Formats: sequence, structure tokens, C-alpha cells
Amino acid sequence: MTPIRVILADDHRMFREALRVPLEAETDIAIIGESSTGEETLSILTRICPDVLLLDIGLHDINGIDVARKVAKLYPAVRVIALSGYADRLYIEEMLKAGARGYVVKSAGADELISAIRAVAAGHSFLSQEATQVMIQRIQDDAKALTPPPSVISPREREVLCRLANGFRAAEIAARMGITVSTVEVHRRNIKRKLGLHTTAELTRYAMREGLVSAYETGA
Repeated sequence: MTPIRVILADDHRMFREALRVPLEAETDIAIIGESSTGEETLSILTRICPDVLLLDIGLHDINGIDVARKVAKLYPAVRVIALSGYADRLYIEEMLKAGARGYVVKSAGADELISAIRAVAAGHSFLSQEATQVMIQRIQDDAKALTPPPSVISPREREVLCRLANGFRAAEIAARMGITVSTVEVHRRNIKRKLGLHTTAELTRYAMREGLVSAYETGA
């Protein structure tokens, strides 16, 4: 089996040497080069073509984002994994936009980096656990910013929303609340309008995100 060819690009020699130990212990990974600057990295790529480039974001001469952008343009077969000391949303987004296929925070364990190398070499994308949590939080924050708070709907509408999210059908909701099915549908339409949502699935996701699902018993 041909090993995954890797180049290490980081401006700290001690960090590169520390990475070599666990990576060289893996029979399916081969380190074929090292660099300490952006220019050196681009120069090496004119001579040898790795499967994976481990690229530090904080290179002193050319930042890793610009290097990743050039690599994506000049050497599209090379898959870039960003290495950073920060699980920063902007860094993650900019590296991914620049063409990186992975992002690993330097505080991650060697096993996580090895998993990233294998995943990216196989054509997949990879975010280390800390980076994943940052992006999940970003998505959740954006979703909350785009939809109004539960306070915009009336207590009666909130009860209908909770029961819908818990899996009750309109007839069941009507029976439990002592109202007609048509009234339930009116409440449903008003809830969608006030929250800017369009489907029952969206209402369910909203209720789950806002912690409303458990407010009433679930449907059978």
C-alpha cells in the first residue's frame, strides 16, 4: 500500500519535530518534506507533490490563508490541512474558503491529526473537535439571529407549537386543547408567519432549538 505523502509547513522547528514522532510511527504516512515559510513551501511544491500539506496559518512571510489559496490554484491535487493555535471562526472560514480540506487546532491530540490526514487523503473534509464545536456554535447563533424569539407568539400559539413539535396531529391537538381543528390550523399559520418559517419540520427544529419540545407530553 502506497503511504500518504505529507509535507509539514510550520515556522517552529520544535513543533515540526514533535509532529514527526507520531506521524512517522504510522506505516501509511510518509513525511517527504518540511518548510518553515510560505515561500519555501511554494518552492518545495514545484519539486515534489505531496498528497497532504499540513499548513500552519501563522507563517511569518506569507500567511497560511494566502498560501492555501495559491496551492489550490497551482496544485489542486494537494489537499491542505490547516494547523492553528486558535479555534477561531474567522480563521476556520477563511481557510476553508481558500481551499483547505481540513482544520486542526494544535492543542488536538496526535490521533486526531492522523485521522485528519487519512480522511483528507481519502477525499473527505475534516475539522478537529474544537473547530467543529466553534462552527456548530456559529450556525446556532446565526439561526437564532435569523428567527424571532418565542415571545413573539402568544401562550396559546406556543402550546400549539410545542405539541406540533412533539409529534401530535392537528386533531389530537384540538382534542387536548378543547378547540377545533380549524382553530389549530389558524394557530399554525400565525406561528409560521410570526416566526418566518414555512414547514412543520422548520417549526419542530425551532422548538427544539429554543428548548420548547419537552414543555408538553409527546405524542404516542
